[in-house]
Amino acid sequence: MPHDTEARAVTGFESLLAPAESLREQIESRLASRIVSGEIPPGAVLTVPTLAGDFGVSATPVREAMLNLARRGFLRPMRNRGFEVTEVSEDELNQLCEVRTLLEAPPMRRLAGRLDEATATELRDLAARIVDAGREGRFTEYLTADTTFHLRILELTGNAKLVEVVRELRQQTRLVGLAHLAETDALMATALEHTELVDLLVAGDGEGAEALMRRHIGHVGGVWSGRDED
Repeated sequence: MPHDTEARAVTGFESLLAPAESLREQIESRLASRIVSGEIPPGAVLTVPTLAGDFGVSATPVREAMLNLARRGFLRPMRNRGFEVTEVSEDELNQLCEVRTLLEAPPMRRLAGRLDEATATELRDLAARIVDAGREGRFTEYLTADTTFHLRILELTGNAKLVEVVRELRQQTRLVGLAHLAETDALMATALEHTELVDLLVAGDGEGAEALMRRHIGHVGGVWSGRDED
């Protein structure tokens, strides 16, 4: 892979790192977000020295982050070359989408009409953060807020195992078309579905909320992955 591909892939990594997390966690989170969103495309080759220079840190936390991402399936070690960004096949994405739909959509009927005012406000705030981050192309924040939103809703079921399984499934998902959608109206349309979902839950429309969640998760194998939807 030519060096300029790597240089383009890591553009923007020099942003300040927050002190609340370890360096390894921060680097891993930022790399994962850029891989998930498609900012770093499948096939790109990343090296520890280059990333350490971009982040302004030593090689150790970068190497640890990349090894962990390799264990999670985001990267593939390449002998004497670094790490290559892996690709998730269309079939794998469809399977992830199907499992997530089975787990996340049905509970919407049970939660409809049960959101108290404080929880509804919390979810609306998260939905607004998703929209703002998407509009401004801040994909790390977009994905963080999106994950928090979905897991927070599932927490309301009281089923910790459900939350744990969905969190793991989300970590395996790629949305490589996300960065390109920022240039269209499609990203905003799908981002606004979060607010619509809260409205349906508050209104007690379980059937509508379940249908919306099914459609929303369907974007994983559709526009969020750069594919057309029916």
